[in-house]
Amino acid sequence: MSTPLLQVSGLGRRFGGLQAVADLDLVVHESEILGVIGPNGAGKSTSFNMIAGSLLPSAGQILFQGQAMAGLPAHEFARRGILRTFQHNKPFASMSVCENVMVGMHTRLDLSLWQVLAAAPQAWRVEQGARERALELVEFVGLLEWLDADVATLSFGQGRLLEIARALAGQPRLILFDEPAAGLTHAECERLAQVITNIAAQGIAVLLIEHDMRFLMALAHRVVVLNFGRKIAEGTPAQVQADPAVMAAYL
Repeated sequence: MSTPLLQVSGLGRRFGGLQAVADLDLVVHESEILGVIGPNGAGKSTSFNMIAGSLLPSAGQILFQGQAMAGLPAHEFARRGILRTFQHNKPFASMSVCENVMVGMHTRLDLSLWQVLAAAPQAWRVEQGARERALELVEFVGLLEWLDADVATLSFGQGRLLEIARALAGQPRLILFDEPAAGLTHAECERLAQVITNIAAQGIAVLLIEHDMRFLMALAHRVVVLNFGRKIAEGTPAQVQADPAVMAAYL
């Protein structure tokens, strides 16, 4: 097996007297879809937020492409290639679908404020390139028909696809999906699963938290199970579903 893209070792987080996550080890490889499951209060969201850079660990380390990440600000996680989506869609309401995706490129665009204010030729070329890339990403997630539409016209499921396109605009090596299937119809879930599969096929790793077991088990290559802040099982979807400790945790 190749060197992991992401390697988490001994990760922990304490809130006062509550140990929310303890001694968490996990790895994610390029093109892999890793699912993380567990009952409510298992520590999934806390783990997710530490790996995304929005929550500082109390213990342990996060290595991404061999570089230590724990303690860096969230924007640095994004700049280095760890992007995330959220449970609730958060588009910029005053912008079009295309403009929302272009915003996701802000960490990659090589422009100074003065070049933008002066409407320099370089600024125009960069903006044109950004729009062309946004068009590709909007088409990739299936929203090309709504490229220049107001985001208010999108359905909830389409808004979720827009979130993914915006994350892809940041050129991630790893995308963290926080319950992406929540609130979607069956048809929308099928479309979402195909998009995530296509993302992994491009070499991008995926870390997925999801309560919809059918959705996750059909999609993930491997699954990590948490309970009371600790990892209790890891393996293929079939192995995890047959694990007595996992059944006991859920029942």
